[in-house]
Amino acid sequence: MKFYDCSTAPSPRRVRIFIAEKGLDIETVNIDLRKKAEQMSDEFRAINPYCTVPVLELDDGTHLVTTAGIWQCLEEMHPNPPLMGATAAEKGVIGDLQWHIEFDGFMAMAEALRNSVPGMKGRALPGPDDFEQIPELAERGKARVQLFLGRVDAMISDKPFVAGDNYSVADIDLMIMIDFAGWLKMRLPEDAPNAQRWYESVSSRPSAKL
Repeated sequence: MKFYDCSTAPSPRRVRIFIAEKGLDIETVNIDLRKKAEQMSDEFRAINPYCTVPVLELDDGTHLVTTAGIWQCLEEMHPNPPLMGATAAEKGVIGDLQWHIEFDGFMAMAEALRNSVPGMKGRALPGPDDFEQIPELAERGKARVQLFLGRVDAMISDKPFVAGDNYSVADIDLMIMIDFAGWLKMRLPEDAPNAQRWYESVSSRPSAKL
């Protein structure tokens, strides 16, 4: 297998941490999204026409081009430790949490960042097509992120991990989303002891340093 990564982007980091937590050793190719825009090259388009990372190339040449697809494949191939739930109920809870983190967190953050950062002018959406920035969407995205961060404490409650007793992809997603929010100088509230405790714990894992 071969993993197409970008060391500075949040989406491939989700897979990078997943791979590390599984204890896997997969050949990695770093794609420069910023200075060289390698994701837009003809060579990379042949690998992923959507011009995005992460991408996992399987031994038979199949290319998986979404975090969800890559996670599901690797979880099936290497079920231990389970990161997507060990029981039907756990899988359902984790799936629900991921949806909220994705919709209320990641999508809001992407909305704010891609519609405001000068370096993304004309590239307000990822992929092969160009879209202009909409400043009003940036402001809405920031407001949504602020609301989301204020609700993390209740989401964690007194649980050791987002979904309960076991570390899962919900922890990976939430931690990376909070780190991602730091790009716009937005952080967890100081008066959020549950969230702060959880964040310190998951951020201290070796995989989080990748």
